[in-house]
Amino acid sequence: MMNIHLQKKVSQAVKLLQVCYKAAGEPLEIAYSGGKDSDVILELAKMAGIEYQAIYKNTTIDPPGTIKHVQEQGAKIIRKNETFFHLVATIGFPNRIRRFCCGVLKEYKILDNCVMGIRKCESVKRAKRYTEPTECRIFGGNKKNHVNAIYPILDWSDEDELEFIKERGIKLHPLYYREDGSIDITKRLGCMCCPLMYYKKRLKAFKQYPGMVKAYLRCGNEFLKSHPESKVAKQYSDVYEYFVANAFFDNHKDYVKANLGGGIFGESVDYKKFLEDYFHITLPDYTL
Repeated sequence: MMNIHLQKKVSQAVKLLQVCYKAAGEPLEIAYSGGKDSDVILELAKMAGIEYQAIYKNTTIDPPGTIKHVQEQGAKIIRKNETFFHLVATIGFPNRIRRFCCGVLKEYKILDNCVMGIRKCESVKRAKRYTEPTECRIFGGNKKNHVNAIYPILDWSDEDELEFIKERGIKLHPLYYREDGSIDITKRLGCMCCPLMYYKKRLKAFKQYPGMVKAYLRCGNEFLKSHPESKVAKQYSDVYEYFVANAFFDNHKDYVKANLGGGIFGESVDYKKFLEDYFHITLPDYTL
């Protein structure tokens, strides 16, 4: 049985959903990613007895098993015409400052009222950014593209969430289960090798999914070939160097500093060989 502290949070979340649904006068959208937070808000919506539509926006680079889990939970799958790697081939590599992929593949309006599984405890930035359980959220800077965003688990801790998941018998994405079957609530489901990751975590993800390295290089080379006058085409000798600067550093300035005076790689670098050795893969030869 849930502790009294959590019971109160659950009651508040259910009440919030019921009040927002009544005010909207139409089904609420459940922003369903397939992650643990999404599964929790989906369960809360069921408990609230409201009408809703669980909608999964396919980024095309979510971890293996995501589509199957989404389908099992009955969420509707929506995918834009563009894929992530189509964007890379036409715009270049995304990064922390220039994460155009989110704007195209995830951050767009479906229904007027959207329930999101955002929690303050996930980061200091989120704790500062999100202070109220509801807000008007604008996508892409377009005021017409706004939703009434609802955050029913904003103040939930990892411990709250884990207890609720166990109490309600919620089946999670396979990613969250350890080998012994226990749940690792600290894991986060997101795009593979997301550019918002700290670079060390991102490199770990690239090692886990080496096919992503090859796909990045293939599409990044397409971008460089079709944009010879672009800033990045002039900055880097080839797509391998472009990838190293993008994946191994948080920004271009850090990359430049590391290379000065020999840097961490030396005066002359075979970036292709460096990547092959680092990720233990064989790469095609790309020339501009």
